[in-house]
Amino acid sequence: MPFANFKVPAGTLAPAQKQLIVDRVTDLYAEIYGERARQNTMVLVEEVTDGGWGIGGHVLTAAMINGTGDAPAE
Repeated sequence: MPFANFKVPAGTLAPAQKQLIVDRVTDLYAEIYGERARQNTMVLVEEVTDGGWGIGGHVLTAAMINGTGDAPAE
């Protein structure tokens, strides 16, 4: 069974955007493996608690991603 797991910051995607991820990833797997894969493709979009992830040694928040919060100090 094809499986894709996306971890995104909580509150940064609307339901329609999550649906778009599911649709496009499912289409991609069907393109690669053939239509037989479509019915068995699982796409998991997980929302990570705000401030529960980071990059480059800095904890990031949804406000930072959305451009409404301070960027991490260098």
